[in-house]
Amino acid sequence: MLIALQVLTVTAIATYLFCWRKSAHARNAQTWATLLARLRPEWSARELSDHFLWQEGLSATPEDAWRRMEGPKGLWVIYQNARVMIEMADYAQRNCEGVDRLLVETLRSDAMQIRVCVLTALAQYALMQASEGVRVNAYRAAALYTGMAARMTQLLQTNAATLVPDFVAAM
Repeated sequence: MLIALQVLTVTAIATYLFCWRKSAHARNAQTWATLLARLRPEWSARELSDHFLWQEGLSATPEDAWRRMEGPKGLWVIYQNARVMIEMADYAQRNCEGVDRLLVETLRSDAMQIRVCVLTALAQYALMQASEGVRVNAYRAAALYTGMAARMTQLLQTNAATLVPDFVAAM
């Protein structure tokens, strides 16, 4: 019985490592066009900020933001786009010289905060519908998202200015 458990454990670890390696290779082989195509345009933070992609901050209240982002639909788009923007930052870091490492780490941190806020808001929404806590978490996620998009634009302007128009169009 102990041998079977050891074999099962080694097999599970080997399978995990194989899948991890395969996904890392696929992620590294992505092109800028495939990354842009993965951005979900169904909802844009343009509706919440007058200067989306150029500076941080929202020009909407939490209640207004919740309504404009169409509740959980906009939250889910934010969640998915945050991951894609991290992959874009990684792409820029791999393919452009002199990328600001601090800016890339800030983008990664933003993405994690966004994903936590979104998951918290969605869990609260599932339990309490559109309560004040849900709207506040959704607002926080949207504010972080606009900040992340502005930092991504800054990263691209500094290191790969030719990619900015495609990014702005996709967002």
